[in-house]
Amino acid sequence: LRKALHAAMTAAGIDVVCGSQPCAVERRDEDLIVITNDKRELRCGEVLMATGRAPNTEEMGLEAVGVELGGHGQVVVDEYSKSSVDNIYAVGDATHRMNLTPVAIREGHAFADTVYGGDPKSVDHSLVPTAVFTTPEIGTVGWSEERACRERDAVDVYLSEFRPLKATLSGRQQKMLIKLIVDASDQKVLGAHLMGADSGELIQVLGVCMRMGATKKDFDATIAVHPTAAEEFVTMREPTRQHRR
Repeated sequence: LRKALHAAMTAAGIDVVCGSQPCAVERRDEDLIVITNDKRELRCGEVLMATGRAPNTEEMGLEAVGVELGGHGQVVVDEYSKSSVDNIYAVGDATHRMNLTPVAIREGHAFADTVYGGDPKSVDHSLVPTAVFTTPEIGTVGWSEERACRERDAVDVYLSEFRPLKATLSGRQQKMLIKLIVDASDQKVLGAHLMGADSGELIQVLGVCMRMGATKKDFDATIAVHPTAAEEFVTMREPTRQHRR
C-alpha cells in the first residue's frame, strides 16, 4: 500500500522526499525554505508539519500514586483498561493502544459496562478497520502479509492492481490496488487491504466480514456487482504468491 500510494502521488505531480528530516524553515522573499538534515533546500509556498501526538500525562501525578507508564508516557492497562492501580482506569489515546476516536469510544463503553454495569467487557483491537484519507485513499483491516507469514505455516496472497472502469473511460490514470491475505490451511481471510477511491467506505464493510470469520470461499461464492472496483474482491481466483514453511 505504501509503495502504491507513493507511486500514485508521484504520478499526480507530488515530490515525495524520503529519508530526510526537516531541521529548519527560513523565509526568503515570498517563499519558505525547508532545510533538511542532508542539506537539501526545499522551496515552498506553505509548510505543514505533522509531528504526531504523545499521551498528555506528564503533570497528572500518576507515577506518584503508582500508575505504571510506558516509554511514550502512556498509561499501561490490562484488557479491561485498568492500570496498575486497582481504582484507576484509562481509555483512548492516553493508553497508546490504537489512537482512533471510534476505538476510544468503544473502550469507554466497555469501561462503563465493566465497572458500573457489572458486565465485564474488553475491546478486541485485532480487527479494527482503518483508513488513510489521502488521494487516493487507503483502507486496511486485519493482518499484513509479513505478520501472516510469521504466524501461519501456509499463506496465500491475492493481489490485483488495475485501472477502474470509470478511470479507463475518462482517460485518467488512477489505479486501484486490492489485496487479500488468506490462511491456506482453512481459507480464512486474515487481512484485506486496498487503495483507491472510496477505500474508507469499502473497508468498513469488509471489517464486518472479517469479524464474522469470512473465508476465501465465502468471497468466491459472492456474486460480483458489475461494473465496480470492489468486484475484484470476489473474482480473484488464483493466488499471486504463496508462502509455505
